[in-house]
Amino acid sequence: MANQLPTQTRLQLFFITGIDLDGNDVVKGKSFNNMKTDATASQLLSVSNALASLQQHTLKEIKRNDTSLITEA
Repeated sequence: MANQLPTQTRLQLFFITGIDLDGNDVVKGKSFNNMKTDATASQLLSVSNALASLQQHTLKEIKRNDTSLITEA
């Protein structure tokens, strides 16, 4: 049996900063480390929308990256 202990949550916001010559979106990301590991998806969405409202570019995507420590029980 193994245990999983969440150690870190990172919130990544991706913004459309322009369009390339082929008509594809140019996307740049911003990362916010040390988010609470027990934050819900709704809470992170609220934070993301608040941060996006302060940005000049359009929000395209939100990602959550969790890191956990795996140990034997």
